Amino acid sequence: MSKHGRVLVAMSGGIDSTVTAMMMHEQGYEVVGITMKTWDYATSGGSKKETGCCSLDSINDAREVAVNFGFHHFIVDIRNEFGDYVIDNFVSEYMAGRTPNPCVLCNTHIKWSALLKRADALDCEFIATGHYAQINDLDGRKYISRSADSNKDQSYVLWGLSQECMQRSKFPLGPYTKPEVRQMAYDFGYEELSKKAESFEICFVPDNDYRSFLRRRVDGLDKQVAGGSFVNKSGEVLGEHQGYPFYTIGQRRGLGKAFGEPMFVTEIRPDTNTVVLGRVDELIKNGTDVAQVNLMKYAELPDDFEAVTKVRYRDNGTLSTLTQQGDKVRVEFLANVKGVAPGQSAVFYEGDDVVGGGIIYGSF
Repeated sequence: MSKHGRVLVAMSGGIDSTVTAMMMHEQGYEVVGITMKTWDYATSGGSKKETGCCSLDSINDAREVAVNFGFHHFIVDIRNEFGDYVIDNFVSEYMAGRTPNPCVLCNTHIKWSALLKRADALDCEFIATGHYAQINDLDGRKYISRSADSNKDQSYVLWGLSQECMQRSKFPLGPYTKPEVRQMAYDFGYEELSKKAESFEICFVPDNDYRSFLRRRVDGLDKQVAGGSFVNKSGEVLGEHQGYPFYTIGQRRGLGKAFGEPMFVTEIRPDTNTVVLGRVDELIKNGTDVAQVNLMKYAELPDDFEAVTKVRYRDNGTLSTLTQQGDKVRVEFLANVKGVAPGQSAVFYEGDDVVGGGIIYGSF
């Protein structure tokens, strides 16, 4: 038994999770590697060659590292639970006129649940992943903080983690930048791995074309949503679109029609297969309502609590006033915000610390 305990490391075969396993091994933990098969590219219907965390090459890469470092490695097939929950939600959200974030849902309900279940079965006290984020403690409560690398920070997609998950989780890459992690891979003797490219796609949409993915998952979708109208806020018909699920709030390109001035998707109405277009100023919102809230740093929000709210992963965030309303939070922006999309996550920050987050369901 190691002096630090036994840790289950999620290994995708990529550079971040591989360096995580190496670091935990070097720090004196007894490492057990696990690679989770979440998706089968052969059933996706996409045209792109199989790559990424679920490919055979990536699984073999993870296993090779485990063999080289002398620790156990397991492959776990979670395709059924992943597909039933994450992919079905992804499809149903677009069909409801919302824009989902499957990475948040997967982290919250699938990956950590699967990891904790296997950690218990393998007598692992901790789990570790290659996420760029940090875990801190306040009065016994765990919370996520930003990583040292602002370009790679993944705190936004981790707002849904429970206290139980955070109590047992470790993010060893949090204090490091991506170039430093690449250098570590090189120093460990993995020159090829240190140069490995990253994937920024949704894992189950290998060609990065969610519209084609929806068509493959929903029988007769094109016929079902054909003949919908673009309208302005006054209801004037501006043209015909391809179907409301194929558009997202804030979209400008790919509308398939010239309007004489820049126009953006400002609202999606699935009941009438209508997509509302407007000028950029019509995207501006004063606030948003957030449901399915998970609070991290505090058990309850103080009255008129101020935080910086991010409504997209690449959003810089806006100073806001938060009002807790049961399991919901009303967010009032102290500056105008564009492109607030139902289905996306709103994440609240106090400095570098994640106070909590939830799913956007309305704006005003």
